[in-house]
Amino acid sequence: MQIRAFRMSLNPGQEVEYQRRHAEIWPDLAELLKASGIRWYRIFLDREHHALFALMFLEDEHQVDCLPEQAIMQKWWEYMADLMPANADKSPVSVDLEEMFSLYPQVMP
Repeated sequence: MQIRAFRMSLNPGQEVEYQRRHAEIWPDLAELLKASGIRWYRIFLDREHHALFALMFLEDEHQVDCLPEQAIMQKWWEYMADLMPANADKSPVSVDLEEMFSLYPQVMP
C-alpha cells in the first residue's frame, strides 16, 4: 500500500459547488479511479486559506500516473476548472506533500 498526499486551492466562494460536484461524481470516473488502484481517497478543506488537502491510499501496483491520459479525467478537469486554479491542460494546480510524521508505520484504511 502506498500513500500519496497533495494540496490544491479552491477559488473563494466555491466551497458549496465543489462539494456538490463531488457528491455527484460521475460513476464512470469513480470506477476509473478504483480501477487505477485507488483504495481510499479523501479531500479536506482549510476554509481560511482556501486550501484543499487530498490523501490517497494506493495499491502497490497502481495506475494513477496514467489517469491524465484518460478522456473522462480530462473532461472532469474541464468541468472543475472554473472552481479552482488550473494548469493549461485544465488539471488542477497541485503540490505533492511530503510525509513528515506517522504514528502508525503502516496504516491500512
